[in-house]
Amino acid sequence: MKQHLNTLFVTTPRAFLRKSGQAIADKKASRIAADGRIVVLQDGNRAVIVEVNSETDFVAKDENFVAFVQAVAAAALASGTTDVEAFAQEKLADGRSVEAARTELVAKIGENISVRRIASVIADGVISSYTHGARIGAVVAVDGGDEVLGRDIAMHVAASNPMCIDESGVPAKTLESERRILTEQARDSGKPEEIVEKMIAGRINKFLKQVTLLGQPFVKDSDISVGKLLSDAGATVTAFVRFEVGEGIEKKEENFAKDVMQQIKDARMNGKNS
Repeated sequence: MKQHLNTLFVTTPRAFLRKSGQAIADKKASRIAADGRIVVLQDGNRAVIVEVNSETDFVAKDENFVAFVQAVAAAALASGTTDVEAFAQEKLADGRSVEAARTELVAKIGENISVRRIASVIADGVISSYTHGARIGAVVAVDGGDEVLGRDIAMHVAASNPMCIDESGVPAKTLESERRILTEQARDSGKPEEIVEKMIAGRINKFLKQVTLLGQPFVKDSDISVGKLLSDAGATVTAFVRFEVGEGIEKKEENFAKDVMQQIKDARMNGKNS
């Protein structure tokens, strides 16, 4: 009986802390986390890029959060898992699951934290990456080029945010929508139909250059396109991934004065009811 009581005494606090951390994480899960960090890790011909979100820039710079993001990236590289839901059960180097480490960090820091997305790039040629202030990251696979060219292309991708490598990668719906808008604009000009058709073709061509990696002016030398740069080097880009912290997340407009007044009001009401 004595041994049973000792075991109960040792394990119960730990179980309580786990449940408490999970409860706090569940409570904060609905809060918008649109800040955070991007990390890229590479091992030979394989690289991963991950985005982990926090609610504020202050937490994004916290050493505990930074360490967690690095650990997540290392686990992603080791496991090869890019499905975020499945990845939650992967193990970090310290033996904890990603989800257990996340909930503990939420309880410690007091903000919602989420592993938002993971992407992996594998190549036979050169893999290069570039990160800008931990808020934008890009990974590029280049065949036929060297590391200098690869890093230049990665820097360009980070800065110019191309939609895809070339025209074949532009989604049909995107192209159709753009063509409809440009057609309406051209016809509103009142010019003859044959002129209108030429205007539409020219504007579509301009649009494709703007959104495709090969069509964009090279960020370090706008006199040449990325396509020309690659062609001159006898190289091709086979894949790229670009992440930017919080992109696509609808951010809540904060009214801190209103929030403070609401907190004061709630405190007064609680005082009256106590």
